Amino acid sequence: MDKLPKQLIVIGDSSVYGWGDAEEGGWCERLKKDWLNQRNSPIIYQLGVRGDGIEKVAYRWEKEWSSRGETRRNKPKGILLNVGLNDTARIGQINGRPQIEIDGFEYGFERLINEMRSKTEVFVMGLSPVDERKMPFGGCLWYSNEYCDAYEKRMEEVCINQNVPFLSTFKEMNSDRRSINWLSNDGIHLNSNGHLYIYQRLRSWEVLQKWRED
Repeated sequence: MDKLPKQLIVIGDSSVYGWGDAEEGGWCERLKKDWLNQRNSPIIYQLGVRGDGIEKVAYRWEKEWSSRGETRRNKPKGILLNVGLNDTARIGQINGRPQIEIDGFEYGFERLINEMRSKTEVFVMGLSPVDERKMPFGGCLWYSNEYCDAYEKRMEEVCINQNVPFLSTFKEMNSDRRSINWLSNDGIHLNSNGHLYIYQRLRSWEVLQKWRED
């Protein structure tokens, strides 16, 4: 009997969903297609929901994860988490109330990582930059690169302390002068070029590729 393939749950917000990439369906879809073309690669389940933040992902992740084992005793062996950008937004004005204050975000993120690690192997991605000239998003949400940077740094600290692989994305993207061309017209979602950049980073992320091959 053939060995069942591993499963990778990719969970998060509209970036995981692939919003903004009308060409290839997003970085996760690109990665899924790439792995499908490689023998014995894990199955990727793409579970992105527009607007999700840390609280909504914490609410739904375990049911999503446990429902995709394909057999009763075969649970997914890995989770790739990409969430946090929606939590950085300020409401109503540029210095308004945060969706989640940064210390509360860090606490919730740490709890979520601990819960996930108790069930399976965890990988975490960072955030992407925004175009502040396009704010407010939806007429009421103010995103800024200052807050994206601060929240990603907290995420990275938690991952280091928990010995969880972390792929920093904001710092590298924001320091690249091309990054303004990787965003959709709304100022927060990646376009096809932005999704391609993330896909290429993931494809060359050694820790994830090693997990895929094991």
